Amino acid sequence: MLRRLLLVFVVLAAVSIFAAFDPTIYVSVGVGEPDTLDIHQAYDTVSGEVIYNVYESLIAYKKSSLTEFEPRLATEVPSVKNGLIKDGGKTYVFPIRKGVKFHNGSDLTPEDVEYSFERGLLYDPAGGPMWMLWNAIFGVNSLNEMIEKYVGKPVSEIFKDGEPLPQYKDKLVEMYKNVIDPAIEVDGNNVVFKLVRPYGPFLTIMAHTVGWSAVLDKETSIKLGLWDGKPDTWWKYRNIAKEKSPIYATAIGTGPYKLVEWDRTNRKVLLEANKDYWRGEPRIKKVVIMTVSEWGTRKLMLEKGDADDIAIVLEYLDQIRGNKDIQIIENIPSLSVTVVGFSWSVSPNSKYIGSGKWDGNGMPPDFFSDINARKAISYVINYDAVVRDVLKGYGIRVPAALPNTLLGFDPTLPLYKFNVTEARKALEKAWDGKALKVGLKFSIAYNTGNMMRQRIAEMIKTYLEMIGSGKIKVDVVALNWPSYLDAMRKAELPMPIFNWLADFPDPDNFIFTFYHSAGTYAPRQGENFKKFVSAPRKELGGKSLDELIEAARNSSDPDERKKLYVQIQKFAIDNYISIPVYQPVGVRVQRAWVKGWYENPMRPGNDYFELYKQQ
Repeated sequence: MLRRLLLVFVVLAAVSIFAAFDPTIYVSVGVGEPDTLDIHQAYDTVSGEVIYNVYESLIAYKKSSLTEFEPRLATEVPSVKNGLIKDGGKTYVFPIRKGVKFHNGSDLTPEDVEYSFERGLLYDPAGGPMWMLWNAIFGVNSLNEMIEKYVGKPVSEIFKDGEPLPQYKDKLVEMYKNVIDPAIEVDGNNVVFKLVRPYGPFLTIMAHTVGWSAVLDKETSIKLGLWDGKPDTWWKYRNIAKEKSPIYATAIGTGPYKLVEWDRTNRKVLLEANKDYWRGEPRIKKVVIMTVSEWGTRKLMLEKGDADDIAIVLEYLDQIRGNKDIQIIENIPSLSVTVVGFSWSVSPNSKYIGSGKWDGNGMPPDFFSDINARKAISYVINYDAVVRDVLKGYGIRVPAALPNTLLGFDPTLPLYKFNVTEARKALEKAWDGKALKVGLKFSIAYNTGNMMRQRIAEMIKTYLEMIGSGKIKVDVVALNWPSYLDAMRKAELPMPIFNWLADFPDPDNFIFTFYHSAGTYAPRQGENFKKFVSAPRKELGGKSLDELIEAARNSSDPDERKKLYVQIQKFAIDNYISIPVYQPVGVRVQRAWVKGWYENPMRPGNDYFELYKQQ
């Protein structure tokens, strides 16, 4: 109790410099903290919120719309009508806005745009977002796939200690010159993107300023130590470690806010208004983005007016109802799903599987490669209780990892059911019942402050230990957000709890992410998962799940895509690839003096340029 009171005092003291109402300062308090500020590696909403307000893309979503766009660093949104989409949808022309300056005073040029996209494609960090542009522009899923396709050898045979073997260097230079560079070209004041085939969602990917479509200052980036722009050095900058990126904790964009400080010790980001912003100076002059894990502290800050908005714990929502100074915005549409996933091949270095053996003190790394092990987990989640008691009704059941508004969603597909008896039967079949005979010990992690994930983890623990009384031991572990992400990316978590927010409003963004061997979650699910979904299956007509996903992605016929997506989901459900728990229904809480907020499920966090405070 003493520690909690001291923590409350320290946090409140940290913001006590702000008056209860100051229209120039905005304080947002959440439960996560940025993972990285490198625009081509950031792939989480907390990092994304900072990047969204510091950088800009060529185009942006028009307020709440998911189908309309407006210009940003480009002066026009390409369309067939204005002649900026050509060649049957394979060429997109973006006229670049003049007179825009980066935060360091440098002028924006078309060369900055070309450099930014090429640097991202050539960096392509593992588990990052660049797969979207690789697929949209080149029809492959990664830099490594392009390298293997062009050179004709596995990447493992081409590189040694990060450097290509001498016999492959010329081929790699040639690949850049003949494939990558011509795909993104400067033509006068235009930047031209040349796709290998028409790709319908291209503009939705370009409109998302979370990182991958943002624009860097080329000259400054090179000075900082990013790719030097030369065709014969790019591999030196490929897939470097997160903390070694020169822009891991630095951000110099053209956006409405400048990064003042990312204080990782006190878990706080400070932004200040860009007075020279080309759309006009923001009304909010200073933004403080804080991480406070404890609900009671966040609630007190909101009630006192020391915070303008906070991350809500839905099961405690009633605690702030009836306060005239607090506005609750409910039933916000989302394009998101929360899923209990599995690592079918946990890293042997993981500390979350105990001994890693069948000795009663651990979990074998491949435990969840047995369908019955995954099936058992599907039966120990009380889905209705999660929606009713934890989410307070602000969630809906979905049969697979696909939100209910996207093409291919089928409400007639079966939902997993809570049934402890069936869970026991499944465990008796998994690995010949060793979990119940020999014993099982492992940990489920959640990110600190995320009450929904914590409750799901505790529920799984409760029922597994009930079934395997004295034999099954599950520890529930809280990790800070960056540590949680790192553990997932390294496949150290045997049962990661995923929450996927759409990158673009298309079913491919969910189906590919969750179920394809090259999807974002594939490394976290392990090699056994990749082998399973890439192998031909009799029940899929001799095709692999990967092949069906690719066919659905590449089809231009909505009816064909829908049919394929239903087939893919049915296979995923039948094989318990992962366990969808719910699709969130959004709730936002803020001080009543906050104005200008608007919903858009693509946006990570606040659009501070549009916000203002008024009593």
